[in-house]
Amino acid sequence: MYKLFLNFKILFSITLFLSFFFANIHTFANSNHKMKLVIDIGNTLVKTGLFEKKQLLETKISPELTLGFITSIADQNKTITSVIISSVKEVPAEIIKYLRKKFSFIELSESIAIPITNLYKTPGSLGKDRLAGIVAVHSLYPTENVLVIDAGTCITYDSINAKGEYYGGSISPGLNMRFKALHTFTEKLPLVSLINFNELIGTDTNESILSGVINGLIAETDTIIERYKKLYSPLKIIICGGDSQFLVNRLKNSIFAIPDLVLIGLNEILDYNEL
Repeated sequence: MYKLFLNFKILFSITLFLSFFFANIHTFANSNHKMKLVIDIGNTLVKTGLFEKKQLLETKISPELTLGFITSIADQNKTITSVIISSVKEVPAEIIKYLRKKFSFIELSESIAIPITNLYKTPGSLGKDRLAGIVAVHSLYPTENVLVIDAGTCITYDSINAKGEYYGGSISPGLNMRFKALHTFTEKLPLVSLINFNELIGTDTNESILSGVINGLIAETDTIIERYKKLYSPLKIIICGGDSQFLVNRLKNSIFAIPDLVLIGLNEILDYNEL
């Protein structure tokens, strides 16, 4: 009878332990998995990425960066330990103060260490998104020549060679900027919005603008790619940015689309500075 009672007591203890373990398994897991938050502030949108090591777990997009937006992400992800921010504009002081106080924090600038050789003549004026994109492709393809096309507000072309050396690239107006320029700097041309248009010949003014802007940018991009292919062989071509999905299937060359390239690069820079 005593043995039966003892066995029951042991079984009860095991059951109690297992119940407690499974009820708190997510807490145990989260406590051992440190998260990193990367923030990319562009000309038109703010994009954030939550990383665990090299894995991008989730992204969020906001029209602007506010303290409430950041604190909501932090409150939902208690295991965030480090943050990197890249911005094309001034970041509100209250946000910088909050990030410095709560996390291991980096604000990307020309003084931050990066895992490539930056040979740009004016590193202080180099766009942070351009730099992050180049760092990303070098981490993904460390022994290859790579051309990065970032099709956003502007369209940028940047290359890095197989030695990890970055010299620079070029900057051109993006699709929407071209539409706005035609409307702003003429008396009568209308403001046209981007649509799925594939014709060469426009049969009215709106279609003529669509043809000129879309076909002009495609011809520009194809030509620049061909010139880079003569400079670097073989050459891998990567496209990212808000208009990348619109352009990728319209270009003649074989191109890989990586929408979150800038976030990946920022995560690499954050890791490099935490070693």
